[in-house]
Amino acid sequence: MRMSPVPAPGRATSACSPGHDGRLGADAGSGGAGEPVASGKMGAMTDAPDLPPRLALAWGVAERPERAPKRELSIERIVATAIEIADDEGLAAVSMAKVAQSLGFTTMSLYRYVTSKDDLLLLMQEQVLDVEYPPAHDPADWRAELRAWVLFTAAVFRSHPWFLDVPVTGAPFTPNNLRAADAGLRALRSTPLDEEERLSVILLLSGYAKSAARLEVDLARAQEEAGGDDTALNAAVTAALRGLVDDVRFPYLHPLVDSGAYAGDGRIDDTLWGLDRILDGIGAYVEARAAGAPGAGRDFRAERDAEAPAAPDVEDAGSDDARAEAAAHARDPRVKKAAVKRRDAERRLREAQKKVRELEKSLREAQRNELEAARAAVEKARG
Repeated sequence: MRMSPVPAPGRATSACSPGHDGRLGADAGSGGAGEPVASGKMGAMTDAPDLPPRLALAWGVAERPERAPKRELSIERIVATAIEIADDEGLAAVSMAKVAQSLGFTTMSLYRYVTSKDDLLLLMQEQVLDVEYPPAHDPADWRAELRAWVLFTAAVFRSHPWFLDVPVTGAPFTPNNLRAADAGLRALRSTPLDEEERLSVILLLSGYAKSAARLEVDLARAQEEAGGDDTALNAAVTAALRGLVDDVRFPYLHPLVDSGAYAGDGRIDDTLWGLDRILDGIGAYVEARAAGAPGAGRDFRAERDAEAPAAPDVEDAGSDDARAEAAAHARDPRVKKAAVKRRDAERRLREAQKKVRELEKSLREAQRNELEAARAAVEKARG
């Protein structure tokens, strides 16, 4: 299957954050915030989809155990504590035992909520991705919107450097991963690209966001290990390189080292420059497609529609932000407060939907019982 953007422990994939198998969502419990989950069991919600346990956790449809542990413990607290440890000490410091110790509980008590460390890592990434992406432009501007999306995504990665250390093992199927992909796809709503081409664009750009964030995080770590200022070190290395990089062995690199451009601070922001060149290439492809060039992707919609009744058309819902603005957007307390309200509304909606399904099931059972009673009465009258 093809990979999608933004990370997740799940299946082999290549780009930025592609592939994460799960997400915490608003409240990854069983219907209510912080409810514990039964190990390996799913489907507390009537007619809930059959999902693997970790995805059921991320989507908030995992079944609660018959005997709930202490109410002081919750999935939200477990995940938040694990994120704090990872932010402060790195991913290697995160363990079920350490999280339990930080919360004042036994390790085994955590397993009533989160069935494994892999699931915990998945929920940590899912929680980090629970952010509000930059808004759409009106009128649509695919280039500016994609640029803002990439810079914002990279800012999210940089704000939690450990995120990039979680191995990518699969395509994303969790709520916040899919919201991230949806935000990127929204930017392409005005382009003539087909569905597969749009997914490829998002995969390419999410890969760039992850690569750029990884480079900046690694360089920041190296500078920190060097004492916080690598200016003197760079100057010394550059001076040494001038004597080692000659124009015979390195005819094309030598001029850059000799001028100081190789290790010096230039005017080009490498991340923004690289992103703009990628967008230039996408722009050329979009123009070619608009001019009638054939698409590279498979037309899934046409194949589906050929076998099914045509669905009614649905009208698509309709700043060039700099990196600092994107990062500020990710940290803005107003955005965080709005996100909390949204998550609470989503939780209450899920609870209401669950209640509706339960009532519908009760209604069906009552109707069935009534029908059986009526048939029994008829049989009795005939006898």
